[in-house]
Amino acid sequence: MTRLILATRNAGKLTELKAILADVGLPHDLVGADAYPDIPDVKETGVTFAENALLKAHALADATGLPAVADDSGLCVDVLGGAPGIFSARWSGTHGDDSANLALLLAQLADIAPPHRGAHFACAAALALPDGTERVVEGRLLGTLRTTPTGTNGFGYDPILQPEGETRTCAELSPQEKNAISHRGKAFRGLVPAVRELLA
Repeated sequence: MTRLILATRNAGKLTELKAILADVGLPHDLVGADAYPDIPDVKETGVTFAENALLKAHALADATGLPAVADDSGLCVDVLGGAPGIFSARWSGTHGDDSANLALLLAQLADIAPPHRGAHFACAAALALPDGTERVVEGRLLGTLRTTPTGTNGFGYDPILQPEGETRTCAELSPQEKNAISHRGKAFRGLVPAVRELLA
């Protein structure tokens, strides 16, 4: 069985990715970057989700000699011109502080009326092989932003994005419901044919 490295140390994201990839029946041993603690985190110096996903996937593939899958994702708010975008995880200045990121974004949007609170989650999923081969697929989840966080599932900005056609936020959906419609689910399911082709 081929080991496939998932380039994340975020426990919530790792659980989500394993569930998405298990659903499509990939015959690979899926492990997170925590299995390789000596490998330093990659600086996300790209200016797009795709560039950052490829940076992370290539770094892990180069360091381990194994195929690696990475993603970069974030929230893109219409009235902010697509921000926070690639800066979503560190919007408040501290990487990974979900509460601070949420609070700052909600404060910035406090005076924005509901019809103008359109936003989407975006994700680029990348596969990199040690020989330099690469593939990238992108996915989106369209919705609107609530004025207060609701729900306890998920992570990041899930408590404030209400997907199109839903009355609940992403954080109120079950993991299975979220994975079926999410930006990450769409991107990784789209990447599966490349994984099958290149790792056959």
